Amino acid sequence: MRILLVTDAWTPQINGVVVTLANTVRWLERWGHDVRVLSPLGFRTFPMPTYPEIPLAILPARGVASQFDSFQPDAVHLATEGPLGIAARAYCVKHGLRFTTAYHTCFPEYVKPRFGVPLAWTYAWLRRFHGRSSAVLVATPAIRALLEARGFTNLADWSRGVDTQLFRPAESRVSDLRRPVFLYVGRVAVEKNLPAFLGLDLPGTKVVVGDGPQRRDLEKRFPEAVFAGAKVGAELVSHYQRADVFVFPSRTDTFGLVMAEAMACGTPVAAYPVRGPVDVIKDPAVGVLDNDLGMAAMEALSLDRERVRRYAERFSWEASTRQFVDHLVPARSGEVALATAA
Repeated sequence: MRILLVTDAWTPQINGVVVTLANTVRWLERWGHDVRVLSPLGFRTFPMPTYPEIPLAILPARGVASQFDSFQPDAVHLATEGPLGIAARAYCVKHGLRFTTAYHTCFPEYVKPRFGVPLAWTYAWLRRFHGRSSAVLVATPAIRALLEARGFTNLADWSRGVDTQLFRPAESRVSDLRRPVFLYVGRVAVEKNLPAFLGLDLPGTKVVVGDGPQRRDLEKRFPEAVFAGAKVGAELVSHYQRADVFVFPSRTDTFGLVMAEAMACGTPVAAYPVRGPVDVIKDPAVGVLDNDLGMAAMEALSLDRERVRRYAERFSWEASTRQFVDHLVPARSGEVALATAA
């Protein structure tokens, strides 16, 4: 079937949304579906405030309509709530097309510390955006509960996966850094709560892999930490493999794909007992969740790396994509049910 996937976040960006969508597209195409990704590529753009590496489309309505008219999708999925998502939603509503959406990011919790916008205002806008969706896809039970409490309806489960062929344990974990090595991977921005990690009194070395607007400030505040910059592919895997513990200080993520990637490399996790970690780390043998993040990091040092790897193998992009397909709806009412995944 023809699937139109509309997203304001796409390559070459590196984040959980892009990784999720790219792997979903890969499996959909493997099953023979015709997928068109409608992204900022090809549109005039401007840098997103406080996220300059993220381009946002300028007045995309005409271009979005052209894509719908030429592709004539059997199913439509709106992945993000940015300019493209808004324009595509408006087109669907105007033409009576059904669609699904996803809640990838705790957007209200990101907006409030930056611009002071009350949570209730942003959630009200998001309820309106997702209100016409046939299914609002969420990554974890904790996010489902959060949105239900905020008045969202039509929520549906869409879990996440990890590439266990790429992210795997190393035969040798030799490192030139002073051990133990405590690692963070992700965006270096205020919502990731990195000072809670970098300010811990821990032995060994703290390593930050990633980039973002807070990096320069944090490098000055925590000169003893190693800031390696953004990494992909084998370089990223090597950092996971050589780390002794993966520390995840965020309190606002909807899932936290980096935790699954770390565990696939055999590296145990230390995190707060909040949404995201509580749904990913369900076995105390693979990670430690505690409000004392330093204690969690130290306790995680003793966990069995082989058991951590076996746990990570349950995360599958194939299973995740089957969930995605199961929730799709025919764009035009009255059409027969959509084809199954494979």
